[in-house]
Amino acid sequence: MDHPIIQFIADKHMFFVVGILVFFGLIETALGYYAATKRTKNDLMVEVVNTFFLMVITKPAVVFIAMSALKWLAPAGEGALSGLSFWILLPMFLLVDDFLQYWYHRSSHEYKWLWKWHRAHHTATEMGLLVSYRESIYFYMLMPNVWWLGVFAFLGGAAPMAVGIVLKQAIVISSHSLATWDSFFHKNKVLMPVLRGLERIFITPAFHHQHHAVSKVDGIGNPNGNYGNMLSIWDQLFGTAQFVHAFPSGYGIPNDPDDGWAAHCFYPLVKSDKPGSELAPDFSFDKTTVPEPAVLNLPPGDYLYCTVSNW
Repeated sequence: MDHPIIQFIADKHMFFVVGILVFFGLIETALGYYAATKRTKNDLMVEVVNTFFLMVITKPAVVFIAMSALKWLAPAGEGALSGLSFWILLPMFLLVDDFLQYWYHRSSHEYKWLWKWHRAHHTATEMGLLVSYRESIYFYMLMPNVWWLGVFAFLGGAAPMAVGIVLKQAIVISSHSLATWDSFFHKNKVLMPVLRGLERIFITPAFHHQHHAVSKVDGIGNPNGNYGNMLSIWDQLFGTAQFVHAFPSGYGIPNDPDDGWAAHCFYPLVKSDKPGSELAPDFSFDKTTVPEPAVLNLPPGDYLYCTVSNW
């Protein structure tokens, strides 16, 4: 890698990472989103605490542990990829990184113990740039693509990794932000073919906002799909993609008990004091796989997966 601009981005990648946050923060401020926000102090604490832990403590510690372990276990492998071109290493880093995150993210919706650590991410009732890092601190400790950073740096891919982090940051923050750039394309039919091409590769705001919807009732939300972080190719490949050029009517989780920020951040070390919360000490997931039929009398309204019967 000898291009001075690429080298500059690699050397100063943390300034770019923070700069992307500041950039979208300024846009959201200029558009008046913060003046009209429904965010509570509890929401801000969850986001600020977890962002701090990820950037200042968890990620540096995991990378250090991974590199140190590999130097001890497999010293001959250090720098093994350093002879490869930057343009081979960059997509290699990004593809593995995003593949790992897709499956980890998907697993956090499919496994109850992991969902409790990811749940904070979905309790936000409105989107915004810091929702990107709204997770339990333990969620990031186990995240495989955070460990991948240490592995790839050990193998000699530090510079492509640094540039990849900047590219990924731009897409991840934009997909969570209230400054939805793809809305411009939605309103201009002439430009829709361009958007359809982009969204088949990269995550767009609408694609990811649908994942944060309360439910599928509005025909837009897809809370158990659209798991991709940077690339939408995994959702398409594994059957979890939904492309709707609109934004959901509501964000969050059904029947949210509004747990305190400490439970969101530090569960199970800190548990919720809200009755019925998944983070409460006495909560247990009810077994629903019973042979008896369930009979319900439902008032008129919109329900998922219901059909009208005459008998």
